[in-house]
Amino acid sequence: MASRVLVHCVRSVRLLQHSGGVLKSASRRSLSLVSFRQPSTWISPVSSPALQLCRQYCDSRPLTLQSIEERVMNVLNLYDKIKPETLESSSHFMKDLGLDSLDQVEIIMAMEDEFGFEIPDTEAEKLMTPAEVVQYIARKKDVNQ
Repeated sequence: MASRVLVHCVRSVRLLQHSGGVLKSASRRSLSLVSFRQPSTWISPVSSPALQLCRQYCDSRPLTLQSIEERVMNVLNLYDKIKPETLESSSHFMKDLGLDSLDQVEIIMAMEDEFGFEIPDTEAEKLMTPAEVVQYIARKKDVNQ
């Protein structure tokens, strides 16, 4: 992630240099400090030197119940202690798949990584099937479809 931000900053500075917008070389300064000689058509004029912070958000597709279920099942299929042929959305982690409590913790951690939010331990203990994991994630992400 940091490397993508750095590449974006370097490209922005190069664009400004080619358009004649940079007053001084950026070699002595941080990449985030840029001075302007003339206002650019795509950047509003700022005082010199100005700290410009840019944050971009990804434009990912909205979540649906089907996409959540596909991602949950994909994570579970990649888990080495689960046989893909025995995995169903109603399979109980301990009774049907033969996992123990540490395996369940690893699965929940993998789900946290996949969906980008933390699942509290009290809630994680209640998630015993892939279907319950899907419903929990759908509730947390406000997915109704």
